[in-house]
Amino acid sequence: MRAQSSGTVRAAITVDRPLGLALGALGVLTFSLSLPATRVAVQHLDPWFVAFGRAVGAALLAGAYLRLTAAPPPTRRQWRRLAVVALGVVVGFPLFTSLALTTQTAAHGAVVVTVLPAMTAVFAVLRAGERPPRRFWAAGAAGLLAVLTFLVATGTVHGALSLADLYLLAAVVLCGLGYAEGGALARELGGAQTICWALLLALPVTVPVTVVAAVTHPPTADVAAWSAFGYLTTVSMFLGFFAWYAGLARGGIAQVGQIQLAQPVLTLLWSALLLAETVSAASIVAALVVLVCVVWTQRTRVPAG
Repeated sequence: MRAQSSGTVRAAITVDRPLGLALGALGVLTFSLSLPATRVAVQHLDPWFVAFGRAVGAALLAGAYLRLTAAPPPTRRQWRRLAVVALGVVVGFPLFTSLALTTQTAAHGAVVVTVLPAMTAVFAVLRAGERPPRRFWAAGAAGLLAVLTFLVATGTVHGALSLADLYLLAAVVLCGLGYAEGGALARELGGAQTICWALLLALPVTVPVTVVAAVTHPPTADVAAWSAFGYLTTVSMFLGFFAWYAGLARGGIAQVGQIQLAQPVLTLLWSALLLAETVSAASIVAALVVLVCVVWTQRTRVPAG
């Protein structure tokens, strides 16, 4: 019965591209608020508490969801792949963005995160066994070079990358890995189960770190910071992945991944509207250059051999 259900999910996923694109767009919309919300939260809460506490809260929601749906446990092979998902999107991206945004603005972070679609594509290519042409790697390298050039040219970076920028780049690499692995695994488990099991798998790490962070820096914050933390917990870390992983699985990682092109632009918009951050002309130009490179990357992808 379980094998039949998995086969049914995979069949539905491969043919429903319009729904996949729609779900992917919904996921990108929810994620576009993640950096601004993180920026608000870490101004009053410890970044380690923000990163791991939201994962613990989301895991409680995930446990309730899996219990209500009577979801069967993953296989041993799936658990190993879920560990990769957890490393990328449950631990890596939240931690490094929280650390970075204690000193950097969400608008600045949005420019760095513009390479995320390219990183997602790179990991999708690597795990799918494809043989991309040299143009693919040239496009990815050009996008990374554009970001590095922007970082060095900004007033906050004097001739070398700041620690915050290194955090953001690490977040992008790990998130791209988690997106690609999770999107592929969602073809077997479904988008909701993929993120739910990953959240539960990460509990032995997220719970102790959250407790230590809460004890060493007791969480006290205003309504805005707690609201931002609530959004990160329920939407960015939980519900958003329902739509995103389901979209990647149904529409294909390559095709749906292109929707991420809109995420940096939306994040810049939210940063200006909600945080009153200044979005410089250099930020806009850098984002556009990287978006062009990402489009180039996507267009040079080839089917798996």
